[in-house]
Amino acid sequence: MKKIFLIPILLFLGFCAKGQSSVYLFSYFIDNGADGLHLAYSFDGLKWEQLNQGKSFLKPMIGKDKLMRDPSICLGADGRFHLVWTTGWWDKSIGYSSSKNLIQWAEQKAIPVMEEEPDAKNAWAPEVFYDQVDQQYYIIWSSTISGRHKEVNTSASEKGLNHRIYSVTTPDFTIFSKASLFFNPDFSVIDAAIMKKNNNEYLMVLKNENSNPPEKNIRFTVSNDLKQGFPVKVSQPITGNYWAEGPAPLQIGEYTYVYFDKYRDHRYGAVRSKDGLNWEDVSDQISFPKGVRHGTAFKVDQSILDHLLKVMK
Repeated sequence: MKKIFLIPILLFLGFCAKGQSSVYLFSYFIDNGADGLHLAYSFDGLKWEQLNQGKSFLKPMIGKDKLMRDPSICLGADGRFHLVWTTGWWDKSIGYSSSKNLIQWAEQKAIPVMEEEPDAKNAWAPEVFYDQVDQQYYIIWSSTISGRHKEVNTSASEKGLNHRIYSVTTPDFTIFSKASLFFNPDFSVIDAAIMKKNNNEYLMVLKNENSNPPEKNIRFTVSNDLKQGFPVKVSQPITGNYWAEGPAPLQIGEYTYVYFDKYRDHRYGAVRSKDGLNWEDVSDQISFPKGVRHGTAFKVDQSILDHLLKVMK
């Protein structure tokens, strides 16, 4: 009799395990960002399919230009998805909203991250990361503050922009720390994003934005303590002989993937590594929906995707 009941029990357990498996989502924008938030999904990190038939999940309503560029999403300890984005080219605030299911979104708000800096020119490419160690959300972004940092040679098209990474922390998106300098290398830096690796190290990928001579490549730095920040001595480029921006790290099994926008080639690329030292370019192995631009990759439970596929037909 025990053998008779064993098979259905195993089938039930297998079904439960499958229902609790993880998949991957990618938040992104298209064109100039006026259309708002777009999402894609993947089961293997290589093939990405658009959701909602490529239509926007959330239209931008705040900021001078009412744009939603560089959307970054993280799942918080409160079970909500928290979204931040660039609202315009020369805004000192960033956009914020949250959602339980990625479909219905809370009222959009502007977080005035650089309003107290009169010489700040912008607040670009915010990324949100939840740190379980100190139970805080870290929001990091790039800003140029005239005369604040070591000057770098810029091309005429860069208009003297000399970025560094700034941050605020918040436990609940209602109370925020004062904005402070987070990462100050000897080059212009934008598009920083943080991921916690399986070995509990923090990985930060970023773009060297120097323009004269041009770098425009992706690098990384590693820390054991987020409160102490990251070493300003960064890796050599992990991307090839092309211009890349908007790096998005994602852990898939034994690989750390970093996706990025090959913005001059109008396509997406990716590199991956098992040891964090040797990086393999797998751009020819990935596929993304047409028009994808600078976004964030994150892991969700299969049930989240199932609901999106069911509702957003």
